[in-house]
Amino acid sequence: MSRGPELIITEKDNAARRIADVLSGESAESDRVNGVNVYKWGGKRCIGLSGHVVGVDFPAEYDDWRDVEPVELIDAPVSKQPTQEGIVVALRRLARNASRVVIATDYDREGELIGKEAYELVREVNEDVPIDRVRFSSITENEVQNAFANPDDLDFDLAAAGEARQVIDLMWGAALTRFLSLSAGQLGDDFISVGRVQGPTLKLIVDREREIQAFDPESYWELSGALTKSGGDPFEASYFLLDADGNEADRVWDETVAETLSRALDAADGATVDDVRRRTRTDDPPAPFNTTQFIRAAGSLGYGAQRAMSIAEDLYTAGYITYPRTDNTVYPDDLDPRELLEAFLDTGFGEDAETLLDREAIEPTEGDEETTDHPPIHPTGEIPAASDLSEDEWEVYELVVRRFFATCAPAATWEHLRVVALANDEATAIAAEADPRAALRDPEAAESGQEPSLAADGGLRLKANGKRLLSAGYHDVYPYRSSSETIVPDVEVGEELALTERQLEGKETQPPRRYGQSRLIEEMESRGVGTKATRHNTIEKLYDRGYIENDPPRPTKLAEAVVEAAEEFADRIVSEEMTAQLEADMQAIAAGEADYEDVTAESREVLSAVFEALADSREEVGDHLRTSLKADKRLGPCPECGSDLLVRKSRYGSYFVGCDGYPDCEYTLPLPSTGKPLILDDVCENHDLHHVKMLAGRKTFVHGCPQCQADEADATEDTVIGDCPECGETEGGDLAIKQLRTGSRLVGCTRYPDCEYSLPLPRRGEIEITDETCEEHDLPHLRVHSGDEPWELGCPICNYREFQARENGSELEAIDGIGEKTAEKLADAGVEGVSALTEADPDDLAERVDGVGADRVRDWQAKAQ
Repeated sequence: MSRGPELIITEKDNAARRIADVLSGESAESDRVNGVNVYKWGGKRCIGLSGHVVGVDFPAEYDDWRDVEPVELIDAPVSKQPTQEGIVVALRRLARNASRVVIATDYDREGELIGKEAYELVREVNEDVPIDRVRFSSITENEVQNAFANPDDLDFDLAAAGEARQVIDLMWGAALTRFLSLSAGQLGDDFISVGRVQGPTLKLIVDREREIQAFDPESYWELSGALTKSGGDPFEASYFLLDADGNEADRVWDETVAETLSRALDAADGATVDDVRRRTRTDDPPAPFNTTQFIRAAGSLGYGAQRAMSIAEDLYTAGYITYPRTDNTVYPDDLDPRELLEAFLDTGFGEDAETLLDREAIEPTEGDEETTDHPPIHPTGEIPAASDLSEDEWEVYELVVRRFFATCAPAATWEHLRVVALANDEATAIAAEADPRAALRDPEAAESGQEPSLAADGGLRLKANGKRLLSAGYHDVYPYRSSSETIVPDVEVGEELALTERQLEGKETQPPRRYGQSRLIEEMESRGVGTKATRHNTIEKLYDRGYIENDPPRPTKLAEAVVEAAEEFADRIVSEEMTAQLEADMQAIAAGEADYEDVTAESREVLSAVFEALADSREEVGDHLRTSLKADKRLGPCPECGSDLLVRKSRYGSYFVGCDGYPDCEYTLPLPSTGKPLILDDVCENHDLHHVKMLAGRKTFVHGCPQCQADEADATEDTVIGDCPECGETEGGDLAIKQLRTGSRLVGCTRYPDCEYSLPLPRRGEIEITDETCEEHDLPHLRVHSGDEPWELGCPICNYREFQARENGSELEAIDGIGEKTAEKLADAGVEGVSALTEADPDDLAERVDGVGADRVRDWQAKAQ
């Protein structure tokens, strides 16, 4: 057996750094092995992976989509290949002489599979080394020390469940993706993707869109007025009738009846209080966070599901919160809420923690789901300062902290006050002119019941509902739920109230709302589609593949076509029952109740049946998909031939607008070179063309109507500002401000295309040519008016030179956490690119760059790998 160092393997580099600090008492030093961070202290080494460093795939002979029939992939062999060569080489090198290996990946299905992959890589080079497994739910000192003091074995059943998921997803995704893409002739970067979880999720979104499109709005009317107690402030009251079952109804479904009731309300000078009811209601604190409810709460703060989980994972790895992928909503018995609250006493949360600690007994709330793998998401006792985190990280961290506080807080108490007043004088007599049954949504259904009542004997019924917070309870520590009050004054039966501000408002019933991301994840969870670890990733994939757009997600025509084709020819592709069953099978594998081979074989049989159903429908499926692909690209009518103008992609990868009548009609319009076009709902009044938005990350912008942009450019005269530095002296070329048909602007030579000299200008804002002149280039300074403050662009040549200098650091700025100023500091230290950064010694670089620590350098290096 080797007498080399002990090797600890974690799932990511930042987890490796954190665990090394905990186990070494912060004495661990950083080293680099094959360009990968390795932390060493005593006789130990710790390396972080990058999630899965090996992946499953088919052999190379199955790579050619045109030569291999998609159905052949069902029974094709599956092999594992390294996907992170550098990390794999480093791991093997360290494992070869290791005396012991400890796997410390995340404790869930994917983490166990990543651990098994590491186990197999170790065994390839070291057959005899002992390999242990440690598990923890937070990377805190206590949990990590306890985990390493009580090692366990790798759970091969749980890993097998993850492996089954990998293989089944590869098989379903690859076979169906190739079938649909080949059928539609849609290859290359724009292939049509579908998968085991993507399909049912897409159907959920498409089904909701169908409900919205099929919705037929109905008109109804509501009446209201303002009631005022003598000497008091007015409060709103709404009219209601009693339907055939004696139930209150606020809506009047007939315009004639509504207008009659409006005349009746206008005839009333005041209203008499007829009924006053008070009740108190207990408002219980929320249950602890599981993954789904965390995503929902983060969504209310403006974070998409993917972003919320990414931040939560970073907070977990830093040791600030527990593992964010969990179904559990019941705190474990070994969590002492009082002890955890005490940890916050000397922090910015101290006042709220102290208030909660003053309670005689702290009994946290419980949800409906109780599992034993991980606790609900909650803060640990290791508390960061706000300066340790980014603004987004702090906002999410505070959300988690305050949710924990809320679960330890008392319930809130509300007082609800309901006042019913009768508006009389001539109101009752006028209301009697209307047909009460006509006021109902379904007059015929009322025939078997009692006569509806539009007014009481004392007048038209008006109700006002008030609520007042008697005891704030958990709202004091959890401001994410509304605690707003609606004030209705204390009144007594028989009291006279003034009636003003009478209003009749016509409305329409509304279609169901589209699923927001968090609501969609809840729906997926309720139907057994996906897992807590994959649902947010599934939604992100649907965005990436062009199936959905906007937020809340709306399906594209392609998405609708894929679902329609699946429903008609092979409905198992979008069947939530099939996907839920496979998830149950994988859980059975994890529990040792099912076999990996049996589950994957059964999935192959199901997929074979799907292809049998598709076998004779390839051409029909392809036609359907091509039609929908075209619909997603349609802008409007061609002004020359009347055919459709479509967004097209050139052979060079750029986008433009071209006529569907090509080659008979060669009409085209340019689009900006930056970004990917998204067709909006807005339509140009002049040209009947949809507006276009260019998706370009942080530089996303609305281009508008392509025809308007082109026409504006054609009508705009070039403005000469000086001599061309390339050909001015020899050929007499001038520099001029030019408006391009793509909507862009530039300073370019008037001799174009003979001289291609040009400088970029901003797309938006009015450009002012000032009286100030650049001494070096003899060009006027430019000022751009956009927003509150004008931008002093200056000399366009000098400005572009400065821009290029900044762009030299753009490669580094692509790494999360490195901004322009930090990139400049790194460049001053001799680190001008990613390769130089990854090769640098973290401690040495930290000494040379002000305000940058060695740990931050290691974090950047890990992200750059």
